[in-house]
Amino acid sequence: MSATPQKNRAARRVLAAAAGLATVGALVAAMPAGAHDRGNGHGNGHGHKSRTVDVQLLSFNDLHGNLEPPAGSAGNVTRTHPDGTVEAIPAGGVEYLATSLRTARKGNPYSVTAAGGDMVGASPLLSGLFHDEPTIEALNGLDLDVTAVGNHEFDEGATELARLQNGGCHPVEGCYGKGKEFEGADFPYLAANVTKEKTGKPLLKPYTVWKKKGVKIGFIGVTLEGTPDIVTANGVKGLKFHDEVETINKYARELDRKGVKSIVALIHEGGAPASTSYNYDCDSPGAGDGISGPIVDIAKGITPKVDALVTGHTHQAYVCTVPDPSGKPRMVTSASSFGKLYTDTTLTYDRRTKDIVRTSVKSANHVVTRDQPKAADMTRLIDRWNKLAAPIANRPQGWISADINGRGSTAPEKPLGNVIADAQLEGLAPADKGGAEVAFMNPGGIRADLVHKASGSEGDGVVTYGEAFTVQPFTNMMNVVDLTGAQLVAALQQQVSGANEAGPKILQVSRGLTYTLDLTKSGADRVVADSIELNGEAIDPARTYRVAMNEFLAGGGDGFPALGQGTNKLVGASDLDLFNAYLAAHSTASAPLVPPATDRITVIQ
Repeated sequence: MSATPQKNRAARRVLAAAAGLATVGALVAAMPAGAHDRGNGHGNGHGHKSRTVDVQLLSFNDLHGNLEPPAGSAGNVTRTHPDGTVEAIPAGGVEYLATSLRTARKGNPYSVTAAGGDMVGASPLLSGLFHDEPTIEALNGLDLDVTAVGNHEFDEGATELARLQNGGCHPVEGCYGKGKEFEGADFPYLAANVTKEKTGKPLLKPYTVWKKKGVKIGFIGVTLEGTPDIVTANGVKGLKFHDEVETINKYARELDRKGVKSIVALIHEGGAPASTSYNYDCDSPGAGDGISGPIVDIAKGITPKVDALVTGHTHQAYVCTVPDPSGKPRMVTSASSFGKLYTDTTLTYDRRTKDIVRTSVKSANHVVTRDQPKAADMTRLIDRWNKLAAPIANRPQGWISADINGRGSTAPEKPLGNVIADAQLEGLAPADKGGAEVAFMNPGGIRADLVHKASGSEGDGVVTYGEAFTVQPFTNMMNVVDLTGAQLVAALQQQVSGANEAGPKILQVSRGLTYTLDLTKSGADRVVADSIELNGEAIDPARTYRVAMNEFLAGGGDGFPALGQGTNKLVGASDLDLFNAYLAAHSTASAPLVPPATDRITVIQ
């Protein structure tokens, strides 16, 4: 745990504001030619005050409690070399992230570290088992200065988010360290666009201002307006989520009135670059031409008063310039996920105008490689929590013959998605368990791969409870509901239409359900309706089917309102319990589970 005394927390929170700046990691501005001559050059933190000061922004996003290096393909970033070859680089882990950040800060007296949300939630067992206290402790040790909230900060509700911010032991499970109370985050969580329904007041601080030797930079933090669509109803109960652009513009005006002219927005919403390589140039052929998705329209709508955008949510890597409403380029960055990258940006602050000079931007993403020294304090932190988790985490659940890819698969139908859906169908098919005939799994709920290589001392091919938990960390309760065939077809079409048209969410389906996905078409037509069959028979629009899914999907989450229309609901075991039961029933050391074929969805490209 961070040993920062309570009385020093206020001072840390001033620094936290600085962190917000870091999240803007994407921005680095150089003075126009000759301008610095009039002001005696850039500031270096020594001697007399110069006209300008270079502020280093270090930022990352979507850590999701990945304290240890992510396993399998989910732990790689890709780099494209000049000759066109692509290299996969193992990356991530807070022992290495701490070293990377500390090394980058050397020689930079003005340095801040910020994050773009989803620091916690959907976490591996090492953090998730302890309600993400280990991750908050690690972030304190990383000297994170500020972060926006992401949608996953709401997974356990507003009360738990407030505990992560302010400290105090878990209301049910108590304190995890003997005689040691959880201190909470040393950095501020910003949630400008989240208000309480009853009072209309912000849930958390909307912004913070970093001040150092006359330099003032404001940070505004928001999560995506659609957070209620991707979080369980209990997680967002009593809260209202507002438009990102309107909120940021509102608080930018407020900061401007207070004399804060340099502003960075931390936004938990993102885009999709045309290439998954972290070193892809998304400003080719023109500014922002290589990126699409929600962040583009958001960036184009945010007032020019904001100087840089640090983003997240999509788990992609990019450093782009997207024109602001006045047509001037503005930096927009994202550093992949799981601590595999960090963004290093230089912001040039003009002491005379109190603003950031945006005529030239210098920013880049850097790999958190695993061939550098580990930070000893992070190793101690991981070892301490691992000892507490070991009795549960190391329990074998089953065996696999090879990697079964889930999070790391880019295909519409994922091998691990098939395993999970089959596990849900098998567990809920008995009449007294719900009588399920088909099961659906949302792809975003698959958080990792099942990796054949041992993660500890369990041996290759063994799936431990900790590894299974990392795949399905939400422990959602399963539901079995009645849906008509027409509703079933509508749900499959909603994968590629409505809220999911721009970014399809392809459900993972249990064995027996087959259909064709024609990506040459548009909207709902991409799901070929007359190709949908269950156990070789066409879906009957008028017939009632018993459908299994987690409670999140059963509530219409992820843009599937048709799934929210189910009736005659039966609540079953958790998704994790069904997953573990399936592994135990279908694998032994001598007959491990083989990765299943992916032949349920026929894809036409």
